[in-house]
Amino acid sequence: MDQFISEILFLGQRFNQSSLLDIALVTVVIFIVLNFIQSAQANTLVRGTFFILILFSLFYIFVDLPAFTWLLGNIFPSVILIVPVIYAPEIRRSIERIGRIESIRDLFSPKTPFADETAEIIPDLVSACRMLSSRNHGALIVIQRFDDLEKYINTGVYMDAVVTPEVLANIFYPNTPLHDGATIIRGGRIQAAACIMPLSSRNVLDKTPGRQMGLRHRAALGTSELNDSLTIVVSEETGLISIAFEGVIYKHINAEKLDKWLHEMFHTAAPLPLHTRLSNFMKFSWNRLRGQNPIREEGTGEE
Repeated sequence: MDQFISEILFLGQRFNQSSLLDIALVTVVIFIVLNFIQSAQANTLVRGTFFILILFSLFYIFVDLPAFTWLLGNIFPSVILIVPVIYAPEIRRSIERIGRIESIRDLFSPKTPFADETAEIIPDLVSACRMLSSRNHGALIVIQRFDDLEKYINTGVYMDAVVTPEVLANIFYPNTPLHDGATIIRGGRIQAAACIMPLSSRNVLDKTPGRQMGLRHRAALGTSELNDSLTIVVSEETGLISIAFEGVIYKHINAEKLDKWLHEMFHTAAPLPLHTRLSNFMKFSWNRLRGQNPIREEGTGEE
């Protein structure tokens, strides 16, 4: 115990302003890394990379393998060059978000662009999805957040129309010219319809019961893997509503849950206290590091 107290006193004597700056910089770096790996795609890559590095490190430390040690020493510089290529999309999006920060508050609680405009059309979106679901009319609605969707808007028919349940119902009415493809909403207005969105390369949707997730769900998942938009899908076969966000599809979303999702995503209320946001962020990041299935049954608690 005396030795332990002596160690604490020794550390206390060495603690100064430089130590505070050192701890703050390490905290910021860890925060940025955890924020970066929130993405489902980045999360998978990071876990795989960590597993390989830990496995190789154990061999390097506990087993005397000269040839293997030589190989690692020569491969490591190449790995440093390869990692930025693998993570290029995630790194680009992270740098873009850092560039949008205008104040310290934006670092911890960034406000989604067009949040006010999008919040105003939430009742119309919910009403439209309820109408489409009741009629089993398939729909794919992409709502822009931070990442720009201009390249996808250019693939469709430009509209710049007011968001109303009637307009969305007409767009997705079966066999009409605009019912195929996605409708992109930005700034509270329908920017374009019949847009071509990227399809997910993962085959998890083929393994769902009854294969109830088709091309629209694959496009929604693919879109959420490449940008931070929020995508609403209405199944043409079952009329069920799903949401795709950050590489995960949340199924069985009713109108009330959809309304809650949209309000939470595009809220305009005052942010939570800093310590609460940091605590929630750490819990969220830990859960993501444990792994997450890209299909989640909403309301069941299963992932």
